[in-house]
Amino acid sequence: MKRNYTLLTAAAIITSLGTHAALIAAAFAVLETGGDGGDVGLVAAARTLPLVLFLLIGGAVADRVPRHRVMVAANALNCVSQGAFALLVLAGEPQLWQMMLLSALCGTGQAFFSPAAEGMLLSSVSGEQASRAFALFRLGMNGAVIGGAALGGALVAVVGPGWVLALDAAAFAVAGALRAFLDVSHIPPREPGEGLLADLRDGWREFTGRTWLWVIVVQFSVCNAFFGATDSVYGPLVAEEELGGAGPWGLALAAFAGGMALGALLMMRWKPRRMLLVGTVCVFPYALPSAALAVPVPVPVLAVAMLLSGVAIEVFSVSWMTTLHQEIPEEKLSRVSAYDWFGSLAFLPLGTALAGPAEQAVGRGPALWGCTAVIVLLTAAVLLVPGVRNLTRRTPLTAAASGSEASADTESPVGRLG
Repeated sequence: MKRNYTLLTAAAIITSLGTHAALIAAAFAVLETGGDGGDVGLVAAARTLPLVLFLLIGGAVADRVPRHRVMVAANALNCVSQGAFALLVLAGEPQLWQMMLLSALCGTGQAFFSPAAEGMLLSSVSGEQASRAFALFRLGMNGAVIGGAALGGALVAVVGPGWVLALDAAAFAVAGALRAFLDVSHIPPREPGEGLLADLRDGWREFTGRTWLWVIVVQFSVCNAFFGATDSVYGPLVAEEELGGAGPWGLALAAFAGGMALGALLMMRWKPRRMLLVGTVCVFPYALPSAALAVPVPVPVLAVAMLLSGVAIEVFSVSWMTTLHQEIPEEKLSRVSAYDWFGSLAFLPLGTALAGPAEQAVGRGPALWGCTAVIVLLTAAVLLVPGVRNLTRRTPLTAAASGSEASADTESPVGRLG
C-alpha cells in the first residue's frame, strides 16, 4: 500500500500544479477574446455545475468498479478536454460556448475523479500511520496549489494562456499514467449490486446513519458558503478600498496558504485522541478573516488572522480524513466521500452570488459580522452532538477488539463511545 500512497501523492501534486495554473489561464483566455468578467464567470460556472451535479453518481460508480480505472478514465477526459481548449486558444478565436463546453467536460471528469481518488487514498494507508500520511499528502497538495497559481500567472504572461492549458493537459496524461500502475489487489472484489440507484440509496443510509458525519457536512455546507463570500467578494473589495489594493490581499491569501502548510506539518506529529472534537474546535478560527475584514484591521493583523485560520482548518481537514478512514467501511468510502464533497460545495455558488445583494441590503460591515456569527454559532452547535465530542482514535488493540462491529452498525461511533 506504500507504493499506492506514493503514486497517488505524486499524481495529485502533478495535476494540482496543472489545474491551478490552468484556472488562471482559462480566465485570461476568455479575456483575450474580448470577454468580460461575466464571461469569465460563465466559464467558471460551466466547470462547477457538472462537478456538483455528477458527484453522487461518481461516488456510486467508484464503489462499483475498481477506483483506479475511474481515476484513469477521468484523467483521460480531462486531458482531452484541456487539450482541445488549448488548441482552440492557440488557433485563434475560441467561442464562449466552446470554452464553456470544454470546461463542463473538465468538471464532469472531476466529479467522477474526486470520490474515487479520496476512496483510493483512504484505503492506501493503515492504522497508526494514517494521520501522518494524510498530513503529508495535504502538505504536498497545499504546496502545489501555491506553486500552480504562481506558475500559472508567470507562464500566462510569458507564453500565453494556450500553452498553459496545454501543460495542464500533459499533466493529466502523466498523472493518469501513474494511476494506471496502482495496485488494487488488497481491495476485496466488489459484490454485484442492485443498480446505481440502489448504491446511491445505500450510500445515503451510510451517510445519514452517522450523526457526526452528516452534522459536520451540513456545518461546512453553510460555513464554506459564508467563507466563500468573504474570500471571493468581500476580501478583494475591502482590500481595494481600505487596505491598499490587490497586493495586501495577495499577502493575506499567501498567509492563509502558509498557515495550511504549517497545519499539515503540525498534524504529521500530533495525533489527538478525540480527533473529531479537536478538529471541530479548530473550525472557530475559520471566522477570523471575516471579523478582521469587518473592522477592518491593518494588513499585518489580517495576515495573522488568515495564517491562524489556515493552520486551524488544516488541523480539521487531517482530523476529518483520519476519522473517515477509521469509521467508514472500505467498500463505501467513495459514496460517503461523494456526499461529503457534494454537501461542502452545494451552497458555495449561492454564497458568492448573494454576497453583493447582502452588502447592498445591510452594508458590508454587518454582512461580514454576519458571516463571523454564523460560523461561530454553527460550530458551537455541532459541539453539542455527542458523537462529535466523544469519538476517539482507535489503537490497534481497540480496533482488534471492535472487530467488524463498527462496519455493521452505522451508529457504532456514537453508541460505542457515548
